[in-house]
Amino acid sequence: MRDISLIVRRVWKSAFMFAALSVLTISATQAQDVVEGRKLFKDNCASCHQLTSNSTGPALTPKLTELDEAFAIKWIKNWKALVDAGDKEAIEASKFSPAEMTAFPRLTDEQIKNIIAYAKAGEPKKADAAGGAGGASAGTSEGVSDFSIAGVVAIIILSIVVLVVLGRAIKMLERLILQKQGVVLPEEENVSFADSTRKMFKNKKFVFFFILCLITALGSYGWMGMWNTGVHTGYQPSQPIKFSHELHAGINQIDCQYCHAGAFKSKNATIPSANVCMNCHKAVQATEKYDGEVSPEIQKIYNALGYDPATMTYDKTKEKPIEWVRVHNLPDFAYFNHSQHVVVGEEAIRKEKGLKPNEPVCFACHGPVNTMEEIYQFSPLTMKWCINCHNDTKLEVKGNAFYDKIIAAHEKIKKGEKITPAALGGIECGKCHY
Repeated sequence: MRDISLIVRRVWKSAFMFAALSVLTISATQAQDVVEGRKLFKDNCASCHQLTSNSTGPALTPKLTELDEAFAIKWIKNWKALVDAGDKEAIEASKFSPAEMTAFPRLTDEQIKNIIAYAKAGEPKKADAAGGAGGASAGTSEGVSDFSIAGVVAIIILSIVVLVVLGRAIKMLERLILQKQGVVLPEEENVSFADSTRKMFKNKKFVFFFILCLITALGSYGWMGMWNTGVHTGYQPSQPIKFSHELHAGINQIDCQYCHAGAFKSKNATIPSANVCMNCHKAVQATEKYDGEVSPEIQKIYNALGYDPATMTYDKTKEKPIEWVRVHNLPDFAYFNHSQHVVVGEEAIRKEKGLKPNEPVCFACHGPVNTMEEIYQFSPLTMKWCINCHNDTKLEVKGNAFYDKIIAAHEKIKKGEKITPAALGGIECGKCHY
């Protein structure tokens, strides 16, 4: 009897250790998979796919949920090879859009599985935040930490249930063994739930396991919170005028740089002045939708400029600047030059992100702006995100005047000729004044 009891106790201890390790492993790896999958999705898939609605490609959440994972991995790596091989499922899938999907042979199976995990988990809904004193609303959370904590809590509950069941099984086996040996045992008393709970928390092993699970859950929550500090993906503040990028950049197909004229020639993309708005809205007033009255949102532009649409005159004494709320913020110590990317790096970025000819290079960082009713921060804009792009993007140096100068400077260095900082852009204003 003692040997059997010893074996059962060993099983109980093994189950305890397995449950504890499961909590630690799943809380660490599950969150990492979804976080990494989200990043990979944003970097590689978001220009053509959305999670829950069709875009250039089909909605990924329902599609990847119904597809076999092995097929999905092969399709993402090289869909054309599957089609050329005569795979019926691949041929059917290729009919969704006339635009050819970019192949991703550089992605590993594990990375693609992470993308699938993120697509199935889905993107959290943006929280409706009230505007503060400056008109800005609170940013939305990444949502990954909530998903991770839910998984950890589920594992903890499951582990407790398993331990309780094992404990009762051990007690029952011991009673059966003693009864077979002829030992007379007293009848078991009916113990209330409260009493059994108190007894459970007097068990040192259970208390240790409970505290371990609690520390793991709180640690996971704290780690995810610290990891996402300063990351404002999904930030969508309320603006003083309801300007729809979907209407202007999408339906009306106005080029991004018509309004953000600084993007191709300076560090900043610049906020368009109200005068740029008036190029169209001096005539376009949407009166047909408001019983002959000027649209309330267009009227806000007129109020900012002191413009009277009836007399078509301006009153400078009534001018009032539009207080737009900045969406994309970089730390003061981070230098980013729009023209460097929009002009010099345009072709390289287009190829790396798989952008179509009719899609502006702006989509690489700002996402599908032409589908956004209200603008929000699409990319994390973290140092890691920028470094990954710089590591993966292949530069196109032939015929690029910027790199021609650098190559010419290197040739002079090889010949021992004099090279000054000015030859390498050392007197450009943005090097010091930004």
